Amino acid sequence: MQNHFELFQLPQRFDIDPGALDKAYREVQNRVHPDKFTNATDTEKRVAMQWATRANEAYQTLKSPFKRAAYLCELNGIDLQTESNTAMPREFLMQQMEWREALEEAKATRDIGALESLEAELRKVRLAELDQIGAWLDARDFEAAAKGVRQLMFLEKFGNEVHAVFEKLEG
Repeated sequence: MQNHFELFQLPQRFDIDPGALDKAYREVQNRVHPDKFTNATDTEKRVAMQWATRANEAYQTLKSPFKRAAYLCELNGIDLQTESNTAMPREFLMQQMEWREALEEAKATRDIGALESLEAELRKVRLAELDQIGAWLDARDFEAAAKGVRQLMFLEKFGNEVHAVFEKLEG
């Protein structure tokens, strides 16, 4: 079976052209969209629906830098062990603890400015982590990239928590 990159005829690397991905996705969707199969047999309709679903999943995976990085690791035989491998560098864990304390403080005092500052710092760290992961992936250092992806999972989760506090305070 084709991988997501092959489906869209894109190079199998982290750094992809978003415009090329969008264009390739539209081309695949145009070929397999269920509306084009209204007069087809049930089997043909089911196959078209399966291809359309697969194209959607592939597009969502490649569009998200985080999901694309994880997918590239997996394509290259790296099990991310997201459930079992939670070992992180000490500095990373210390940063997480500081951020959690800052989040709790901002939540308790309803300090939107502190939340915005925390969110900006987190965004900066996530972008730097993504850049590093991309460099590892494109250099084919999948073990290092996998460690970065696991850290990025923590950052993404924490970012969602910050966003939830924003919504609660603003809502």
